[in-house]
Amino acid sequence: MHRGKGMKFVGDSRIPAERKPNIPKDYSEYPGRTEAFWPNFLLKEWLVGAVFLIGFLVATAAHPSPLEQQADPTNASYIPLPDWYFLFLYQFLKYQYAGGDFIVLGAIVMPGLAFGALLLAPFLDRGPERRPTRRPIATGLMLLGVIATFWLTYESVSHVDYEQRSEQYGVKEEGEGPDINTDHPGYAVYEANCLSCHGDTLQGQGSNPSLLKTEKSVEEIKHIAKNGIGNMPSGVFNGSEEELQKLAEFIHSAATGGGKGGEKGSGGEGEGGSDSGSGH
Repeated sequence: MHRGKGMKFVGDSRIPAERKPNIPKDYSEYPGRTEAFWPNFLLKEWLVGAVFLIGFLVATAAHPSPLEQQADPTNASYIPLPDWYFLFLYQFLKYQYAGGDFIVLGAIVMPGLAFGALLLAPFLDRGPERRPTRRPIATGLMLLGVIATFWLTYESVSHVDYEQRSEQYGVKEEGEGPDINTDHPGYAVYEANCLSCHGDTLQGQGSNPSLLKTEKSVEEIKHIAKNGIGNMPSGVFNGSEEELQKLAEFIHSAATGGGKGGEKGSGGEGEGGSDSGSGH
């Protein structure tokens, strides 16, 4: 300090000496480095969230998710598929050390570590910088999680034949189903023995074929119902000879009479007849 120069104290009334509760700091002296959580930061988060929400709603309206058959616990032929947001885990469990004998490791341990790392990212990297390039730990974990999720989802979708699933498990439009005569005396027998595998309108379910296009006669249907055919074992039909006759006539008439089940004819699909007794 030179001679003749005095020491001066300068105060700024905008920065109080004592911190008072519920009064946010004045960040005008530090533009671009930090900001108040309310309302600046929270408003930006809301705007970004609104953009993604609107985009998601537009996507779902333009491409609605396909519906499949009603859940049936007795249909063992149905192959379930998780929703799109779980497909990456579904694909992950297909790998050698994530499924089978290592199912606990692939279903609980490894996903738990991955999601735990994302939850701990803000605590592992507590630097004041907001630029992604200057926060390598948090940025790296996030990029790794996003890339892995997208890649596993893509791999899962590429191995699924959605067109085939739509034909096999798709829900039929209202009014397209056959007109089945539920008053036919054989329908009660069908309902007790076959409905769980072939549906309430004989349309078939999963690998169980439709009974509406069968070309077997009544006697052939009776024979198949008792002795089985193909994947259908013998002895699955439980009923009297009279009930078996009614069942065969119902399936036969449903196939030849346009599904009305009221006329006698000469049809019944071989596998259909076989599956007519496949209700266990």
